[in-house]
Formats: sequence, structure tokens, C-alpha cells
Amino acid sequence: MTNVLWRTWADTYRARPRTTATPNGAAEAAGAVRAAARQGLPVRMVGSGHSFTDTAVTDGMMLLPTSLTRLRSVDLAAGTAEVEAGAPLCDLNDALHRSGAALANMGDIAVQTMAGAIQTGTHGTGRDAGGLASQVVGMELVTAEGEVVTCSAESDPELFHAARVGLGAFGVVTAFTMAVGPSFLLHAREEPMRLDEVLERLPELRADNEHFEFFWFPHTGLTNTKRNNRVQGPARPLTPFKSWLDDEFLSNSVFDGVNRLARRAPAAIPAINQLSARALSARDYTDASHRVFASPRRVRFVEMEYAVPAEELPAVLRELRAVTDRGDHRISFPVEVRFAPADDVWLSTAYGRPTAYVAVHVYKGAPYERFFADAEAVFTSVEGRPHWGKMHTRDRSYLERVYPRFADAMAVRDRVDPERRFANAYTGRVFGP
Repeated sequence: MTNVLWRTWADTYRARPRTTATPNGAAEAAGAVRAAARQGLPVRMVGSGHSFTDTAVTDGMMLLPTSLTRLRSVDLAAGTAEVEAGAPLCDLNDALHRSGAALANMGDIAVQTMAGAIQTGTHGTGRDAGGLASQVVGMELVTAEGEVVTCSAESDPELFHAARVGLGAFGVVTAFTMAVGPSFLLHAREEPMRLDEVLERLPELRADNEHFEFFWFPHTGLTNTKRNNRVQGPARPLTPFKSWLDDEFLSNSVFDGVNRLARRAPAAIPAINQLSARALSARDYTDASHRVFASPRRVRFVEMEYAVPAEELPAVLRELRAVTDRGDHRISFPVEVRFAPADDVWLSTAYGRPTAYVAVHVYKGAPYERFFADAEAVFTSVEGRPHWGKMHTRDRSYLERVYPRFADAMAVRDRVDPERRFANAYTGRVFGP
């Protein structure tokens, strides 16, 4: 198959590969890599396109994971599940739930493929449970020589530590073994709160909740907070009407209309944000964990997110607020703030330090470059690490300063892909040629 136009979800990048392949298993993926080598083509695996960067873009061979979607096994006694790389997170969640299992933590969007989400460092918010990559206990991948190998903390640990968040640059990942536990219920409590109060109470809010996050509305001092904690039950999910009203109609249909208006009349954005923030009311419900963690996001946007040292968050947000208060930008999307414990994944944004994530968004079609540049200056002033799948301008010279194991990871890359079979323009910028 040739002449396929592929694009990211937000249409930030497009690709027209010379050839594509849809492998049905690791052996076929290995055959595709060997075929690409014979033709002298680079190889990239794509996912759902939810990365905003060009991390998956190639003009060589593009692998489509639509046949790599099986949940191979669930072993509750061992606390593991083996899933193929192209499985959408939402499908995995449903399959695990039917087996009585669940992931400990996940992000708030669940349409990404497993490989796309894990390889770019996708995360949720958690006091004790980290991002998806920290829940990986084993990987199956195809090397640049077209061989299928496995790795874990016990088997080729250096490849394992480097490749969990590896942008596909260490091999084509075909399956993951994930740590799972018994399925559980989460009680969700959402309520508005002033930003100053959130920052003042931050140590308490983080310590007292397993999963805490908040959304700050630029040009206001208002936030919406979310606290998720495990409970025994019973389940008390939102009614179908309330779920539709809040998560489909208001958060998607109405929010899209509001942003269309804001794009046409940016001067009205501060007033719109005040109305939006004050229109929110408290709610609480209890449901299966994956239904609480993730919600539908149909409004398209462009995003930048940085991981900053958790202790720097108040200063970062105050400076970001000063940026928006100066009047140079009109930002209609809330700023999302989440947390993660330190982990041991070499290229994870939370490697070695408790982390706060600050994500800024701009509605698709609205200008974002100047605002993102000003926000990025704030984030990098505290040695922030950019999310690998979201917009940023950092290159290797910066990244090797903020990742203590960066050189170790690149040494592994030199070993497993010396000819850069899995390279593209993005990996060349962030990892080097």
C-alpha cells in the first residue's frame, strides 16, 4: 500500500510514506523491518495520531498497528497482563474489567494506542501510582536487524529502562506486559476552588488524595478541582442523562461552540472564562476506575505540557498567570495541572523527581506559537521536561541536561540501532542524528 496520507489528530503534522505495512503479529513486523532495510527505508510505527509532535512522521515505511490489538493474557495471580501494541487504551480497559483487572493509573484520554501512549510518556495524576510506562514490566519489540526480542528489569535491563519511553527509536514495540491489579472503584469529587486556595492547600490536597488534579481558567483566579480515591462501594455512577449532559453536551458540544466564538472574538475570552468557571458546580460519583480516569474529549486543540519539579509548581503557575494577565494572549482553554511520583524510567518526564505537570492548550485553528513560546520560557526556567508527544522546541542540547540517564539511553540506542533504521526528523532533534 502506498500514497497514504496520514495526519495527527490536531492536524499539526502530516506524512505521506513511501510504503505502509499492517503486521499481524511480531513475526510480520520483523519481516516488514527487514524489507525496509533491503530498500534502505526508515521505519516508524504510528498510533491514533494523538501526539502533537512529528514523532511518528516518516517518508519511508509506516507500520499501521490495526492488527496488533489482542489482549494476549491476564494473570491476576501474577498481577500481569500482556497486550499488543496497537490496542487502544479504552479497549484494553474494557477487556481488563471483564477479567476483573485494572491498571493502577491512566490519563484522561483513552483512545490512544498502547504503544503510542507509553512510548511518549503518557500519564495521569497520582500520589503513589505513576504514568503508564512505570506500569510496564516487560516488552516485546523488533530490532533494527528484524529480530523479535523481549526485555524486562531482569532480561536486558538497559534496553528495558531506555525503551519504555523510547519514541519508537529503540525498536518497533509489538507488545507490553503490564502490571495490573484487581478491578476497583473510584469515588470522584469535583468542585470549584479559587486558585490561591488550591496553591495554599496544595500539600494537603496532594497528600490526602490518591489522584488530585485541577484546571485553572486563564484570565481568572478560578479552578475546577478533581479528587479520585478508591472506595469499597457501592458503585454510584452518573445517571445516563447527567453523564451525557456534563461530559458530552457541556464539555464537548457547548465547549466547542464557546471556543469557536472565542476564536472569532478573542477580546471576549476573559469574560467567557469567568462565565465558564462560575457555571461549574460540584459533583461526585463512584464508578469503575477506568470510567473515572478517562472522559470523552472531542474538541480539537493544540497542546504543550511540561513536567516541572513539584516544589516549583506554585511559582510556575504564578508566573504563567502573570504571562496571561499582561494581556498579550487570550487563552480560552483551561490549564491542566496533574502530579506524579518519581519513577525509574530513564526517559520518563518523572524520572528521579516528584513531578507536577502543567499543560497549556489552544483551540485548533487559533494561533498558539507566541503563547507557547512564553509558556515554554517559564517551564524551562525551572528545568522542566517537555512531554515527548506535545508541542515544544527543545533539542538534545537541552534534554541531555535535564535527564540524568540521557547519555545511558543514547548508548543503548547506538547499540540496538546504529544505522538509525527507526529515526526521523523528530528523533534527530531530540536524540541527535
